[in-house]
Amino acid sequence: MKQLIILAALFSALLSYSQTREIDSLTLELAYQKQDSIKVETSLLLIKNLYKTKDYQKASMFVDQTERLSKSLNYTKGVAESVYYKALIYSQRGDYYNSIDSFNKSRKLYQQLNDTLGIAKVSNCMGLIEIKRGNYIVGLENSLSAINIFETKNLREELSSAYNNLAEAYYKTQQIDKAIEFNLKALSVREQLQDSTGIKTSTKNIAHLYSLRREHRKAIEYYEKVLKLLNPEKDLDLKGEILPRIGEEYLRFKDYDKAADYLVEGLKFNRRRNDKEGLLRSLNSVGKLNLTQNKTRLAERQLDEAYAIAKDGGDQLELLKNYQLHKELDSMQGQYQNAFFWQGKYYALKEELEKQNQPKIPVNTDVIIREEKPLVTSSTEEASVIIPSLTSKNSQEVKKLKLISYVLVAAFLIALTFLMLIYLRRKSRLAYTKELEEKNKQIQMQNEAILEQSLHLEEINKVKDRLFSIVSHDLKDSVSSIKGFIDLLKEDSLSKEEFYDLIPELSENANNASLLLFNLLNWSKSQMQNLEPNPELFNIQEVFQTKISLIEQKVEQKRIVLIDESQRDFIYADRSMVEIVIQNLLTNAVKFSKVGDIITVSNIDRNGRSLICVEDTGVGISPENMEKLFKNNTFTTVGTKSEKGTGLGLTICKELVELNHGKIWVESTPNVGSKFFVELPKSKPNK
Repeated sequence: MKQLIILAALFSALLSYSQTREIDSLTLELAYQKQDSIKVETSLLLIKNLYKTKDYQKASMFVDQTERLSKSLNYTKGVAESVYYKALIYSQRGDYYNSIDSFNKSRKLYQQLNDTLGIAKVSNCMGLIEIKRGNYIVGLENSLSAINIFETKNLREELSSAYNNLAEAYYKTQQIDKAIEFNLKALSVREQLQDSTGIKTSTKNIAHLYSLRREHRKAIEYYEKVLKLLNPEKDLDLKGEILPRIGEEYLRFKDYDKAADYLVEGLKFNRRRNDKEGLLRSLNSVGKLNLTQNKTRLAERQLDEAYAIAKDGGDQLELLKNYQLHKELDSMQGQYQNAFFWQGKYYALKEELEKQNQPKIPVNTDVIIREEKPLVTSSTEEASVIIPSLTSKNSQEVKKLKLISYVLVAAFLIALTFLMLIYLRRKSRLAYTKELEEKNKQIQMQNEAILEQSLHLEEINKVKDRLFSIVSHDLKDSVSSIKGFIDLLKEDSLSKEEFYDLIPELSENANNASLLLFNLLNWSKSQMQNLEPNPELFNIQEVFQTKISLIEQKVEQKRIVLIDESQRDFIYADRSMVEIVIQNLLTNAVKFSKVGDIITVSNIDRNGRSLICVEDTGVGISPENMEKLFKNNTFTTVGTKSEKGTGLGLTICKELVELNHGKIWVESTPNVGSKFFVELPKSKPNK
């Protein structure tokens, strides 16, 4: 291993020596060349090498000389290349205003030369600058325009940079699918280039994006690929970052053994290296693991140590996570005053980070170097001399012209009067025609409304007939079963063991009857238009916690994993109606989940509204059944343990959500699972 390190160091030294030697050779060659285009090309090659070695001061000096020589020779290509490198140097120094101005000038010159590759290079660089400044949309446009040319010419290094720029821009604008797509493209190109650093970066980015999309198995797969690519001597920082990240992904699956393996290894590794950032991430993750296993004392020590590191200038996102974990710890220990303190710090830091992540809009948007406007010569003075001269010589002609002009004006006025009369008459006809059309339209709308009402009444009548058929059958089954059980008790025909064996079945029948009547009552109220929402601000997380407690017994019976990813967020709606919706969605998720399936509940902020999601990995919904959901009819299927339903639950949910100015929809794949989404306002909607 030591021999390999020595060889790498020697190779690096030789490479540096060869670059320095090439620069010296080009400088000497440049000194003896004539003032022509060949000297310009040599100078540009020297600038390129100086830029690669990051000697921006010398590169800038040669750029100015090359630009002046190119202009004196009227050598447009030399000017374009010089200005392009000037823009690159400005960008490296963080002077984005002058950099963009120089890029724009070089692009105009490349356009004059019809140099598509030069235009693409400029667009790609400008895209990167705009992304750095926070102008992601402009950055995307520039990088996308460059990619077609790079792909056509198979320029892999340029493609690698452009794909990476696009992936970052899509990530910053929350377009995760697109970010994954372009990171995968960047990874493919970097593998062809054998760019080991780029390969590791792209693979890590893909893993992180899959984690954000909650595809945790995919995230683990790519994180483990990064681990295999790591150089055990050089990539120590990356290893310290990846180990706790893999542990966190296993923690989400409640695979505590695997999570503990990676998290403990990451903690020991970062502690040995005294890597503060890696140690902070590892302590937070191990603390979270111990919290889930109710090892509160151990978790407290680890979270306190993480807090001490984070408050001394550590990763702000990890500090935010630490605040959240401290709040959960104190809540578990019943120390609610301390939990309130941590919650306050959490929201203060979260607000601060959101402000920092806002796109950076430049304050000064003036053009940096203004172009002078071309002077316009006027012939007013000549006209003022010529016209009096003509007037003095041709006064008779002028009088005739005046007379003709008066006649023309009079004719124009007469014609204008006739046109005005025609216009007014036509306008009155159009107004009358429009009035008749409006009346016909109103009559047609009334007829359509009457027809729609009659169809609606007919549909409700059909639903009523089917509903009573279902209700009579299901209630009869449930009540008959309960009555039979009571009769057996009266007759003392049951032994103690038989009594206990029949209790779960009796409870199930009672629950079915209760749910049937519950949905039936709510449906009948909605059909009679007696449901009036009484909106208020309330915490949706509390509703989740209340409704989850009601289905815990069912969840345990089916051995379902229920993950609560809900967060504290306030919505503006009728609380009782929202509780009915959440209860129906959770009951359905349990009903159509098999043993060992996962149910996840969550809520996020989306465009100022609250997006609620109830996701399961159950049997899913077929495409033909998807079309029947939420419609004003009864549709039901039995659950995985032959649970029955009324077919009204989702119809009621849709009506209640829409009464509260919200939307509800579903995404499902058979044998994979279903996601039910509910979007509700967070404040009083504008009328």
